[in-house]
Amino acid sequence: MGSWHLGQGRRSWDEEKAALLTGLQLGLSVIDTAEMYGDGLSEKLIGDVLREWPSSKPRPFLVSKVLSMHAGRKGVMRAFGASCERLGVDCIDLYLLHWRGSTPLAETVAAFEDLKMQGKIRHWGVSNFDTDDMKELWQVPGGRNCVVNQVLYNVFSRGIEYDLLPWCQNNGVTVMAYCPLGHGELIEQSLLAEIGARHGVSASVVALTWALRSGHVLPIPESGSADHIRDNVCALQLRLSAEELALIDAASPPPRFKQPLDIL
Repeated sequence: MGSWHLGQGRRSWDEEKAALLTGLQLGLSVIDTAEMYGDGLSEKLIGDVLREWPSSKPRPFLVSKVLSMHAGRKGVMRAFGASCERLGVDCIDLYLLHWRGSTPLAETVAAFEDLKMQGKIRHWGVSNFDTDDMKELWQVPGGRNCVVNQVLYNVFSRGIEYDLLPWCQNNGVTVMAYCPLGHGELIEQSLLAEIGARHGVSASVVALTWALRSGHVLPIPESGSADHIRDNVCALQLRLSAEELALIDAASPPPRFKQPLDIL
């Protein structure tokens, strides 16, 4: 479950909290956030959710991110501490560099490795890194400990399929897909709606099923609505036929050449 716009007044705090709790109850065990989202408000909302989640149940897998402007050694430590305080936790499961900045990768990686050695994070990764960025990271001491690259990916943004997605698969890096429904426009896409109608599901469920089809991508759709969360969960059961996948390919073909990395 993503949280880019949560905690920022689009819906009531209680409604968005209930949506995340609904997702946890239905088995969605990953929650993604960042210090940037609402200047920490999304992390505070998630912290509220965690306080309400029964301690007898497994804690969700938490993902947060540090801004590139805080990616120096001291900045990472300060940002991490502030995120933990807002989330109400001592350890974050996965901590990402939100995107590249002016700080040398080696310095950021060293800070992440320190946090991991101290038991404050379990894993670290990056976001918005293209193939060349990943190859550069692989040459940095400790850089190959990166486990995730979170990038924009959906039916109509498929550029990563040309080289970044295969590179990540070949090097053991999980791809997390943010905005797997675009900015909501895929919900209204007629082809996806037609395919969904055959299965009795929405267009958004088809879009999420498509993103999940390879087993190598983890989409993180955001929703502050419990009904939308329940709808998203249906994607875990749906399977698209070869014919349906071919129809989607015809409407939005896979890339035939290298494309600039899409970033929102």
